[in-house]
Amino acid sequence: MKRSLFSLALVVLGVTCLSLPARAWDDVGHKLTAYIAWQNMTPEVRERVIEILRAAPEDSQLATFYMSYGSQSKAEREREFFVMIASWADFIKDKGFPVRYKTYSNSNWHYSDTFWHFEKGKVVFDTEVEKNGLAMDKLDEFNKLIRSSASDKEKAIAVAWLIHIIGDIHQPLHVSAKTTKSYPKGDQGGNLFFLTPKGTPRDEQLNLHGFWDSIIDRTVPNSKDECDAVYIDPIGEKIMAKYSREKLLDVLEPGEFAKWKDESLAIATTVAYSNIEFFKKPSDDYQQKAFRISERQIALAGYRIADLFNSAFGASGSKMPTEKSQGK
Repeated sequence: MKRSLFSLALVVLGVTCLSLPARAWDDVGHKLTAYIAWQNMTPEVRERVIEILRAAPEDSQLATFYMSYGSQSKAEREREFFVMIASWADFIKDKGFPVRYKTYSNSNWHYSDTFWHFEKGKVVFDTEVEKNGLAMDKLDEFNKLIRSSASDKEKAIAVAWLIHIIGDIHQPLHVSAKTTKSYPKGDQGGNLFFLTPKGTPRDEQLNLHGFWDSIIDRTVPNSKDECDAVYIDPIGEKIMAKYSREKLLDVLEPGEFAKWKDESLAIATTVAYSNIEFFKKPSDDYQQKAFRISERQIALAGYRIADLFNSAFGASGSKMPTEKSQGK
């Protein structure tokens, strides 16, 4: 076990300062939600969340992501640890770590499909299609768990999943499954809606889901392979400047998970499938609109994660940190 943890630590060290291939919201999107959440958590809540995450079960390998090396300050190490944890729910899909994979990986926790179709240009919801995806169920469950008398080990897994799932449901295609005659059980959140020409090799194909997952880093690519602090942090700051918490205050709806999902679903049904065709690259206008929407969704996800943890772990409720107290 010690050897496997050491190997994982080396992998994480490499990941932290290298660009990563696209994942769902993808890795960049998830890290941005976590960065924004961190900047909006109170100092006491940051400390408590880090304490919980470092108490995670050894076989989850969560605590391995906390790196005590180099000249980084404690605040910098903790922020990078928290940001990295946002992608843990994707890392555990790696079958190369079989114990971790079998114990913690749950593919249907990443989405909560609502089935729908167009009928004479209008959105009609399909009520007879079997439920698919447990994201909303797990949000409720983990939200209750972190407020309970459960051990820090249990809370650590819940915290890691909450960061990730909240990010996921703000990606519109994680809550949508469009049905057609060809796909009566849905298009798997746009995974079956291909945007590359027929005959494109599998490893070069792009679908609608992947397009939205990777919209941030395809629009603002990490072309210099910069580490997260250099690449992620400035993007996060720009998103917060553009979509400040104050501007979004009236729509934050703390803890209203169903409303968050409905917001994303509205984007999926009114925007994601509008002015787009099978086997064709999206227009520049479409891409720019998707980018703007995704920035706002990532901002909302980050603020909502912060609000959730501030209310669960903070003695002073959801009071926001001052500019001087932000651990940048």
